[in-house]
Amino acid sequence: MALNIPGLVMMVIFYLLVLGIGIWASVKSKKMEKNAQNGQVEVSFLANRSVSMVVGVFTMTATWVGGVFIIGIAESVYNPTKGLTWALIPLQMSISFIIGGLFFAKPMRENNYVSMMDPFQKKYGRKLTAVLAIIPVLTEVIWIPGLLISLGATMSVVLDLSFSVCVWISAAVAIIYTSLGGLYSVAYTDVIQISLVLLSLWLCVPFVLTSGVYTDITKTAFNHTHQAPWLGTLESEDVGRWIDNFLVMSVGNLAIQDFHQRTLSSSSTSTARIICFVASGVVIITGIPSVLIGAVAASTDWNSTSYGSPSPYERGEASMVLPIILQHLTPTFIFAFGIGAIAAAVMSSADSYLLSATTIFTTNIYQTIRSQASDKELQWVIRVSIVVAGVVGTSLTVLDNSILVFWILGSDLSYTILFPQLICVLFIKISNSYGVIAGYLVAVVMRLLCGEPLFGLPVLLQFPGCTLEDGVYVQRSPVKTICMLAALVSIVVFSWVSSVLFNKGILPERWDVLKVKSQPAPSPAGRTKECDTDDTDDDKVQSEPMLDTKC
Repeated sequence: MALNIPGLVMMVIFYLLVLGIGIWASVKSKKMEKNAQNGQVEVSFLANRSVSMVVGVFTMTATWVGGVFIIGIAESVYNPTKGLTWALIPLQMSISFIIGGLFFAKPMRENNYVSMMDPFQKKYGRKLTAVLAIIPVLTEVIWIPGLLISLGATMSVVLDLSFSVCVWISAAVAIIYTSLGGLYSVAYTDVIQISLVLLSLWLCVPFVLTSGVYTDITKTAFNHTHQAPWLGTLESEDVGRWIDNFLVMSVGNLAIQDFHQRTLSSSSTSTARIICFVASGVVIITGIPSVLIGAVAASTDWNSTSYGSPSPYERGEASMVLPIILQHLTPTFIFAFGIGAIAAAVMSSADSYLLSATTIFTTNIYQTIRSQASDKELQWVIRVSIVVAGVVGTSLTVLDNSILVFWILGSDLSYTILFPQLICVLFIKISNSYGVIAGYLVAVVMRLLCGEPLFGLPVLLQFPGCTLEDGVYVQRSPVKTICMLAALVSIVVFSWVSSVLFNKGILPERWDVLKVKSQPAPSPAGRTKECDTDDTDDDKVQSEPMLDTKC
């Protein structure tokens, strides 16, 4: 296969554009740091809490519309063993944003937190929070290789470029502008990236639909034509796994720093909530092209295309069906735009993961170790952390070429371990440090006992519906949700029991090593370096809003 010059040119133009905007935004960030009243750290991580509604919607959407989102939806719709029934990511993301706007944005933004771990630090103390913070940092880093693998695999298949070269160049660009400008660079580049994604994918759709090499998708949705109907089916034995997948993507994402970084950086609490609600609609609009392309792929007579037979599924290239459709069913210049959209989607999520991992590490781990660190020292820590997270995440791409492995591991960590902890720290007053530790241990132990075929973990704790397939036990129950609920109950029960034991004097106070008896309940307050109270009104914006659109 020869090098695809138009696609390569589009990639180069896109990378130069993004890098240029990122550097320009970093200059703006440096000017803002000189006049910042909340410290340079808030400028780097939260753009001085000056993100307007327009930019907020763009960066919130761009964070979740990654390569896995665009390519994965098309793959699932096209895959005859799955179908649209298993590709509801846009709907799940939309529900996630709505729930976040209704219940999470207000308590987080009103308290002026910097990271999602700050309420833990305020309620449970710095040391315990520093240990808990390792999980979200690992989650963010683990998701980086999944994104880069999707991009590298796409470029190597359709552009005939080296997998490693594509991965490392993409990572290098994201690392450079993220380390230079923090959230300013990420937010402004997100505007360009999500605009390119929307424009390019919707530009490709008419050409795909008018290609004339496929059967009417309204007919193939229900009838077996070239393959199984692309709507898919949901067998009774798969209901448990479907529930798990749906909840992981719809509520599990609320336990991820990327979401909270967008709401915390908004110019006010009301703006944060509006951003969530508007983004819930935009993310569905962004996902429609991938659904249509996957449906066309499932309805295509591949003998009538330049791709030929056998089909991508039979060749083991189902994961690349979106770029394959663009390459063989659209004109060359349209295909080039489509490749740019994939690259933009990957970059918009990768930079967010880098910044989120760095935010939690710096504010909740490093500052616990170095509580007296100066702003200048923290700025260097931020830059070094971004580089380290980027290099480590990119290096993981050599371990396994399966995007699913990294995605499952990251989602398990966030949904089964972090989500119940976040619920308790924000909404359940009785929760304390003993409950936190108990919930953490219950979640980890139960999830390991439930097994995971992709990681070679055997099933030791069998739930109803567990079956033996090819010598391996497969869980049919929603085991992730069961583990999450078990952790949630454990936190509440152990917190209540320990509170009663120590506050009523049943156990001597000297045994209270975590100081539950003197542990204060969280109250609405702003965050300083020590997570002390700050009576500033979050609706009073202390800097010029980003891309202010007021008339």
